[in-house]
Amino acid sequence: MSAVPSSAVPLSSAAPSAASSAATGAAHGAPVLVEPETRRLDGVVREAAVPPFAKPVRHGSLADLPFDNAHAVPDAVVLSRRTGRTKGAGEGSWTDVTAAEFAGQVMAVAKGLIAEGLVPGDRIAVMARTIYEWTVLDFAAWAAGLVTVPVYPTSSVFQTRWILHDSGAVALITETAAQAAAIGPELEHLPDLRHLWVVEKGHVERLAEAGPHLSDQEVEVRRGVLGPDSLATLIYTSGTTGRPKGCALTHGNFFAEVDNAIELLYPVFKARTSEEVSVLLFLPMSHVFGRMVAVACVRARVRLGHAQSLQTEELLEDLASFRPTCLLAIPYMLEKIFNTARARAEAGRRVPAFDRAVSVARRYGEAVDAHHTGAGQGPSGSLKIARAFYDPLVYRRIRNAMGGRVRYAICGGSPLGRRLAAFYAGAGIEIFEGYGLTETTGASTIMPPLQPRLGTVGWPLPGTRIRIAADGEILVAGEHVLRGYWDPQAGGVVPAAPDGWLATGDLGRLDDEGYLIITGRKKEMLITAGGKSVAPAPLENWLRSHPLISQCLVLGDGRPYVSALITLDLDGITHWCRMNGRHPVPVELLVDDEELRAVLQRAIDEANRMLSRPESIRRFAVLPHDFTEDRGHLTPSMKLRRDAILRDFAEEVEGLYRG
Repeated sequence: MSAVPSSAVPLSSAAPSAASSAATGAAHGAPVLVEPETRRLDGVVREAAVPPFAKPVRHGSLADLPFDNAHAVPDAVVLSRRTGRTKGAGEGSWTDVTAAEFAGQVMAVAKGLIAEGLVPGDRIAVMARTIYEWTVLDFAAWAAGLVTVPVYPTSSVFQTRWILHDSGAVALITETAAQAAAIGPELEHLPDLRHLWVVEKGHVERLAEAGPHLSDQEVEVRRGVLGPDSLATLIYTSGTTGRPKGCALTHGNFFAEVDNAIELLYPVFKARTSEEVSVLLFLPMSHVFGRMVAVACVRARVRLGHAQSLQTEELLEDLASFRPTCLLAIPYMLEKIFNTARARAEAGRRVPAFDRAVSVARRYGEAVDAHHTGAGQGPSGSLKIARAFYDPLVYRRIRNAMGGRVRYAICGGSPLGRRLAAFYAGAGIEIFEGYGLTETTGASTIMPPLQPRLGTVGWPLPGTRIRIAADGEILVAGEHVLRGYWDPQAGGVVPAAPDGWLATGDLGRLDDEGYLIITGRKKEMLITAGGKSVAPAPLENWLRSHPLISQCLVLGDGRPYVSALITLDLDGITHWCRMNGRHPVPVELLVDDEELRAVLQRAIDEANRMLSRPESIRRFAVLPHDFTEDRGHLTPSMKLRRDAILRDFAEEVEGLYRG
């Protein structure tokens, strides 16, 4: 491979931090962005790397952050807590929390955990939505030397029991009494679980009241033995078998991720004006994406708020009252905001004007992108005038729906799509789209400031190397890559990337400048528009075992929910007709048969019982004929040719997501 020298691109005249200046070789105090060093094989870029922007952390842990902040800026507001949900409550519905207050709460809860008998290395599971207590518990557990284990609040009892059993969790904190009650019958199968606490019953406050007899030194001693290599969290993610797999992430993994993200995304985490920088988090704290940003905000002392509801009305209320400058988003949420705006335009009979504004914004965003890639001169004068005309009529209203101060959005989980990305860019909101895995503590690539390229997921995060294997699989290396997978049978953590390179299972390519383009998934794992990973094989295998079903294809990649295409078993249908006193008819005449669909729905309901709601099949379509090798839908070994099926039944697929 031949190396292509890196180059530097100026970003702005704002004063840089010491870390970014040192890492990027800034001249005259102006921060610069280091372009990736690329390596080619046979004329094709096969590897891209960006040096770290932040110095590696060699001592301490995440547990130190609240106390470091309290020592440095005790009166600085670092979080805001939702204190009530009253429609139209405005700013009064948020209570600011200073660095000193947050450190005090973390200390009190950490003492409570110690008083309850939890010892260093114990795993403590948290099952809750995105609430303030989640962040308190995270840092308190770390301060007590514990390892946190997030559990999705939408997880089924089966999934929850598996995670608690596999991790060996000694304590579980649920948000609601209903969640605690659901896991109650499983407690006899969880011998390690000794504590069950419930947030809504005031148990976090009780924990804070349980340890005042302990000295601060008890916590300081536990903090003192932690280091970057200490295990911080086990985050479970579904594998291709559908059984959750625990990703063992260290304190050092988080530092490598968040410190470099803070330096790169300086518009988000570092105020360039007198306007306060703030982030409203509404993505699940059970997901590495949400946890990473929460840690980054505490690390950068950016005011952080938690929005526990994703219901459109409640989320819009939170946005209006909190007024963030940046959103952590998934494509689905940005699509919802756009669709809500269009629906309101339709209600006000302003659709023609709205659609013209959308066209202008997209063309403006595309023109800016073309300028950055050297394929154009940027927006024309007439396009700039049109954009300025529609800004108060349309774009400002969309920004106001987000609180009025949003200028940036960090987007991940699944591809945003070029058209929507161009629209938001033209509407005045810069999107930092990225790509990453639980195994990489969040982002491994991200769109660099002032260097966007639509249709890609950006450059390698500083300190990251991206390689494309011979079969197109994306490989990742860097200090943010997990230590390994949790395997209690093997005595703890089993290395995931012994040669330093993590195989992601995703397929992609690098362009000439080192931008990554995602092209597919090697093992056909689905990722919904909500960012939920779904393994289709277990569902498909389950449903294929039904006597009336021949083949099943589960889909939902980039879609708002999971659905399925089902073909009927001829012999099974013939038997079913006879048993129900019906004359056998051609399969194509049964596609919309209500009685048959009711039977199939029960089969799907049975399969869904083993899954959380985001993974469950919401809708299905019965196809008029079976998948066969002759039609190109099956391989000789009877495996589904997914691309061919989705192509040939595109109309049926779209029907599953229409209306």
